[in-house]
Amino acid sequence: MFDRLRLAAARAALRVAAPATGWKPIGDHEPGDVFVVGFPKSGHTWVQYLLAGVLGLDASRVSDALVNDLIPDVHARLGYRRYSTPVFFKSHALPAPSYRRVVYLLRDGRDAMVSWFHHHNALFPPVDFPTLVRRAPHLEARWHEHVEAWTANPHGAELLVLRYEEMRREPVRELGRLMAFAGLEVAPEVLAAAVANASFERQKQREAKLGWETKEWPKDRPFVRRGAVGSFRDEMPPEALALFLAEAGATLQKFGYPT
Repeated sequence: MFDRLRLAAARAALRVAAPATGWKPIGDHEPGDVFVVGFPKSGHTWVQYLLAGVLGLDASRVSDALVNDLIPDVHARLGYRRYSTPVFFKSHALPAPSYRRVVYLLRDGRDAMVSWFHHHNALFPPVDFPTLVRRAPHLEARWHEHVEAWTANPHGAELLVLRYEEMRREPVRELGRLMAFAGLEVAPEVLAAAVANASFERQKQREAKLGWETKEWPKDRPFVRRGAVGSFRDEMPPEALALFLAEAGATLQKFGYPT
């Protein structure tokens, strides 16, 4: 309760100070802004760096703090500055009326859960994989609940679904689709450079040199870990996989993921 009150007070103070500082509260958006949303570990950080490249930064060299200034994470920031129109926001939230234009990142839930397992246990008291599947600690919803909520689109947002697997296969094409959805014309060579500078290999090199803005992230654990398609096959324990399929198997099949 105290943390929520402190956060509310900080946001209220920022709202008062915003006109003088150029900062806007993180909840203040314009109708054309775009929210990159999805279940955690579905490619959000990668897309942040792709967008940073399109907006003029070399994503292989830039600091995480600067990327988050340009493409703010709604869960990590109290406020932001408008460096572009539209502003792109990163979010894991469930549908809300204020999210009018949404790019939904869809990833095979089994791979997302493998990645979330490592992420969760790096930041929070460790849990075993079956517990993570059953209880979804520190999450607003389980994978299938998140996917079904957004694809139902209850508030009638403009919605583009980007599949992580297609982004890995054809990153320039899929980034172009994102830009077209946002109403921005971007030259093919700019898209290609953004993809090259945000490649998995270059992001691992960038992480080793510059680290992350989030001080809580352990220095001895890589954030850019595998990024693989099908990693659940050698990382998800059979018991956890069976539990996940029992709850989310219908959603996997609905979106074309073989079970």
